[in-house]
Amino acid sequence: MTSTETLAIAPIADADIPEVIALWQRCGLTRPWNDPGADITLARSGANADVLAGRIGDAIVATALVGHDGHRGWAYYVAVDPNHRGKRFGRAIMDTAEAWLRGRGIEKLMLLVRGDNLPVKAFYQQLGYGEQDRAVFAKWLDGREPTP
Repeated sequence: MTSTETLAIAPIADADIPEVIALWQRCGLTRPWNDPGADITLARSGANADVLAGRIGDAIVATALVGHDGHRGWAYYVAVDPNHRGKRFGRAIMDTAEAWLRGRGIEKLMLLVRGDNLPVKAFYQQLGYGEQDRAVFAKWLDGREPTP
């Protein structure tokens, strides 16, 4: 477990799932075409991913879903409860996600940020992340139409 002053960070337990999903919804991270419960289940089903939660007491106030494909690490659902922003909890959860990846020999962490999400872009730039010139392509393998 990693902690900062009052934030304790560790992988989630089964009982935490509803609270984690509620936090993601409060932070506007969920989308109708992605089932957050299925994302959590998939992340926790193997050794290459996990969901980290930062707590103050018993309350989950920060999260990151972190994983890797054996070459690159990825972070998704990085969230800090709106009532707890500005306390460096975003930095703390990302530091822990980075440490999780380093501990598995992964040297690069990638993030997907929507182009119009300027506050989130600024947050990651403050943490030392650089925007890279890449195009993201996607295809629903079940035949659905593309989503935004």
